[in-house]
Amino acid sequence: MVGGIDSVFKIPELKKRLLFTFAMLIVYRIGIFVPTPGVDASTIKKIFEGAGPAGSGGAGNLFGLVNMFTGGALENFSVFALGIMPYISVSIIIQLLTSVYKPLEELSKEGADGKRIITRYTRIGTVFLAMFQGYMISIGLQNQGALAVGMSTALMTAVTLTAGTMFLMWIGEQITERGIGNGISILIFAGIVARMPATLLLTIDLASTTGEPSPLGLLGVIVVAILTIAGIVFVEKSQRRIPVQYPRRASGKRVTQATTQHLPLKVNTSGVIPAIFASTLLGFPVMIGQLLKFDGLQQYLVYLTPPNPVYYLTFAGLVIFFCYFYTAIVFDPNKISEDLKKAGGFIPAVRPGRDTAQFLNTVLARLTLWGGLYVSVVCILPSLIYDGLGASAFTAFFGGTAVLIVVGVMMDTVAQIQSHVLARNYEGFMNKSPGKVRGMGGAINIRGQLIKR
Repeated sequence: MVGGIDSVFKIPELKKRLLFTFAMLIVYRIGIFVPTPGVDASTIKKIFEGAGPAGSGGAGNLFGLVNMFTGGALENFSVFALGIMPYISVSIIIQLLTSVYKPLEELSKEGADGKRIITRYTRIGTVFLAMFQGYMISIGLQNQGALAVGMSTALMTAVTLTAGTMFLMWIGEQITERGIGNGISILIFAGIVARMPATLLLTIDLASTTGEPSPLGLLGVIVVAILTIAGIVFVEKSQRRIPVQYPRRASGKRVTQATTQHLPLKVNTSGVIPAIFASTLLGFPVMIGQLLKFDGLQQYLVYLTPPNPVYYLTFAGLVIFFCYFYTAIVFDPNKISEDLKKAGGFIPAVRPGRDTAQFLNTVLARLTLWGGLYVSVVCILPSLIYDGLGASAFTAFFGGTAVLIVVGVMMDTVAQIQSHVLARNYEGFMNKSPGKVRGMGGAINIRGQLIKR
């Protein structure tokens, strides 16, 4: 990190943002252990123990996946049991509608005012979806004997879970606005990281008591985890650098020399968003269906739960779709082409304007395909290896999806911290510059001082 850790806490604004983020995360983690009124915790524990290895919280299957996104709140069935997933689901729906529904598309182009209205729609949709999911889960818990039977009890539980989700949404927005990083991603990151030590200790304990995984298998699990992290870091930093040339220009007495710069295109432009979106879409609907135990539905739900091959194929398809979808939102080749044309820049052997936009779109489409395949492999392959080595308890919080989210969010957050440090150092340099540095005379004075040194 630029200037080291010490320089981070010497910047008042950055220090304030970091402390605010930590404070919000502490509130979030405390809420994980606040139980939902009226729910029998012992019955909930039995449901999760029946869904996976003892003490794993349903690790390695759908319950473990949903539990991962809620930071363990679902296993405890706390007031945050729904987590932030209803908000993510509504965000997906709103973004999809924005690309096909004209009024929403117009709103998205109106700048801050339009964004504020879309955010309001997202919040309202989150309330309705959280109420629906909370009520469905309440009915499922009543069928399982974990909640007293009655309409009023189900509604009270649904309202409690909805309030928890809305509070988490508020925390996420506050972190984004007044803290460091993307608040929603930070909450998911914190939930996963907080459970990693316990999951690691559980895996070691199972290896020593039951023999699964074996000592060699445990070593293999650790090696695969390290290789997964290294691979994610390598690919996330990989870029396709497209050369952009700017010709020599004269503006009055000032002459700008011809230069060559690069337009960096990441292999995975969409980051961890596709993995979160795909997991969310496959998570709660199937879990609610399992809790409600519809006889005609159970035979189909098995195809959408791991380790069924249909689940993995569906997951990979959704990941690739969201890679293309989100990349199209954050990167507009037509706008980049227009900006290059206005600045006088051009890509060698490519005509400015439409041809440049088409070239960028072709390159980006190829990169996105590889990026989607990379995210799919990272999310699926390590989990299959862990299950094959007998470390199912290790899968939920050290599987490919979890590690991708943790590494991706950490890299984005560190990049934001570095940008704050660089901005502060740049401002300090400008403030310390001598007043003479104006025009050619100042430049000559600076050169003279440098030569004397």
